[in-house]
Amino acid sequence: ERAILELVKNGLQKDGHFVTAYTSTAQVPLDKLNRYDLIILDIMMPDVDGFSYCDKIRSLVDCPILFLTAKTMEHDITFGLGLGADDYIVKPFDPMELVARVKSHLLRYERLTGKNGTTQEGKEYDADDYCIEVGGLKILTKSWKVIRGGEEIHFPNREFELLKYLAMNPNIVFSKEHLFERIWGYDYMSDSATVTVHINRIREKIEEDPKNPKIIETVWGAGYRLNIR
Repeated sequence: ERAILELVKNGLQKDGHFVTAYTSTAQVPLDKLNRYDLIILDIMMPDVDGFSYCDKIRSLVDCPILFLTAKTMEHDITFGLGLGADDYIVKPFDPMELVARVKSHLLRYERLTGKNGTTQEGKEYDADDYCIEVGGLKILTKSWKVIRGGEEIHFPNREFELLKYLAMNPNIVFSKEHLFERIWGYDYMSDSATVTVHINRIREKIEEDPKNPKIIETVWGAGYRLNIR
């Protein structure tokens, strides 16, 4: 809705951000998406639903994706996060809260990447990059990459944070509640079921058989453990 679009745009511009705003995804050049540091999507859009669009662009961008929507059902929130979104803000919303969440996600993204969304060309990793090796994977904590067999595996930032946290604390069982509080924070509007969604997505990328995982193991009744033997 144009009125909400202008409200969001003005609020972010006043906070010092450069904002490009569109009323239709058809207006957005997909080959330019990697120029952005953060993307905000509605779900009920005129030309495509936001879930489908998030799923489409997540493979093209690593930056945070936020949903700003009137859809409030818990399964909608979990589904959106499972597609790779990093946050879910429900209308009606406080513009100041939106600005604060945008700032928080940008700072987190910059800390994770060590740079403002830029990438290093022609190098697998720097010599001073802290590398964790597990199950044939190289998890590069500084450059925010996961590499297997010389090929980089795409990880949105929440998935990477979760994998990194488990890898830096190997062979320890963490409850879903602990992981949720550690990665998403106390003020996040979803719940620990979000952890399960993200664990499943990570397993699809790193496990030989995601249905019989060996790297990230489920300890029934307790939580999850990343195994390094």
